[in-house]
Amino acid sequence: MGRIARKAVAEREAEYAGEIRRLLDAALDQVRRGGPHARPRVADIVAAAGLSNDAFYRHFRSKDALMAAVLADGVERLADYVAHRMSKQARPERRVRSWVAAILAQAEPASAADTRAVLCQTGALGVDLVSGQAGSAPQRLAALLYEPFGQLGVREPEHCAGLVAYAVVGKLSEYLWSNVEPASEEVERLAGFCLSVAAVEAGAGSGALPPRPIR
Repeated sequence: MGRIARKAVAEREAEYAGEIRRLLDAALDQVRRGGPHARPRVADIVAAAGLSNDAFYRHFRSKDALMAAVLADGVERLADYVAHRMSKQARPERRVRSWVAAILAQAEPASAADTRAVLCQTGALGVDLVSGQAGSAPQRLAALLYEPFGQLGVREPEHCAGLVAYAVVGKLSEYLWSNVEPASEEVERLAGFCLSVAAVEAGAGSGALPPRPIR
């Protein structure tokens, strides 16, 4: 009986997970179609997902809750993309540079339009990339820097990575809202800034004088 019950629970959980995935994908598709100023209705999202209203409200109390979830899901996808880019580099310095480049790549036209549209949908909730319910973006991305910062000699990599992540994600938000794609020189400049912070923190931990900024 126990095995049967566990199997039934697992099947129901898988079914619910599938419903949530379909709702998230349908909501993002509706936002893409309508643009930043459109306001997709729950009925449109449910129809696009091929589900019922009951299924929608089983998982989300409102459309705002769904849109916040869409943004959080986007943060997870971004983190996976950044981690993939970093995994191609062996040296910690290059992994940090890949981290910066992958994050700022979200300001490229192909990605920026979708991100801005979702942010406009969630703006009324006080949700953005840096603060609010999606404030997990800097923390989630900062975690990817713990290892390379540690390898660079930073004694408190979590603290240092958190500060750097807020700065870089804040810069990304600025690019998104101004509809500007960062030049390669700016990407390199921000990467140099991150490495300079790491170098200063590593020097402070060892008692040495802070090194000159990396250019």
